[in-house]
Amino acid sequence: MSWEFTLLDALQCIHTPVLDKLMVGVTFLGDAGWFWIALGVLLLVTKKYRKTGILILTALCFSALFANLMLKPLVARERPCWINESVHLLVAMPKDYSFPSGHTQASFASATAIFHVNKKAGVCAFILAVLIAFSRLYLYVHFPTDVLAGIGIGVICGLLAGVVYQEVLKRKIKTKTEKERK
Repeated sequence: MSWEFTLLDALQCIHTPVLDKLMVGVTFLGDAGWFWIALGVLLLVTKKYRKTGILILTALCFSALFANLMLKPLVARERPCWINESVHLLVAMPKDYSFPSGHTQASFASATAIFHVNKKAGVCAFILAVLIAFSRLYLYVHFPTDVLAGIGIGVICGLLAGVVYQEVLKRKIKTKTEKERK
């Protein structure tokens, strides 16, 4: 864990008033996944983008299940700001455990889901996901391995959403075909 504190402490040296405001704003987009949920719902209600909305919301469900309900309580890892209380936090002290980073996981799950449907929009979503992940380190609320795990699990959740969507679609087509034959 010492290399993780070394990296987090090094990031404290790059703080500026502008970066502080930017990182607080960026991390806010990941709070409880509200931005990704809102985006998913918005896309869900438009016929043209419904598939993307379904994929985002499905990926977020998998993400919440794995991160918040399973891994965080199971691993029960303390946050860096709980261990090193000398760092001034720019955000409220998080109350839940650190591993994996839920902000990062939800962001990468959503970005992967978007990328599955639209590569150009997916790249933009990945850029935002990277910024959100970085903000968690900058703000001293996650260890680098929390963020790395969030990236990996988030991508898996996004891919899993795509697989589930395709399977449901295949079954729907198969059922429709069987009904037409009768």
